[in-house]
Amino acid sequence: MRSLLDILEKRFKANLHRHPGILWEDVLKRLNNNQDVLKSIRMMEETLGEPDVVSIGNNNEIIYVDCSKETPKGRTSICYDEAALQARKSYKPRSSAEKMAAEMGITMLDFEEYKKLQALEPVDLKTSSWLLTPNDIRKLGGALFGDRRFNHVFLYHNGADSYYGVRGFRGKIII
Repeated sequence: MRSLLDILEKRFKANLHRHPGILWEDVLKRLNNNQDVLKSIRMMEETLGEPDVVSIGNNNEIIYVDCSKETPKGRTSICYDEAALQARKSYKPRSSAEKMAAEMGITMLDFEEYKKLQALEPVDLKTSSWLLTPNDIRKLGGALFGDRRFNHVFLYHNGADSYYGVRGFRGKIII
């Protein structure tokens, strides 16, 4: 775990604008006391999410979020959820965003969290990320995703069973 903690510390110190007022020592204390969170963050790192602490939470929460410039490469070419995956008759993707997030022990970002991340720094300039979708949209077969183009953050919809090589998902975990 030491090498992961070294990577996280280096990223934390190189990107202080993401977490003003949060000290690395406080983050490290929480990380050292929670092996399950460390396991999830390791998976975020292994799928190229470049997790870092961001200030998008409430109640003094410390939250790790995928901060890679583009959607994490290790989580692309997936549909939104298992229902969409099972509904595909041919050319099924390898997995779904919902399933991968659950396996990793993280939660997908919703649109408000995604906008807050985008306010910290531009991401998804060439890619897009699935976002948590309200049940009323999902029940009708749709799912939401976002990206940044023309210096603006956009929210779109697509069939939940669609998948693209440049669409993945961003996640978060509260420590």
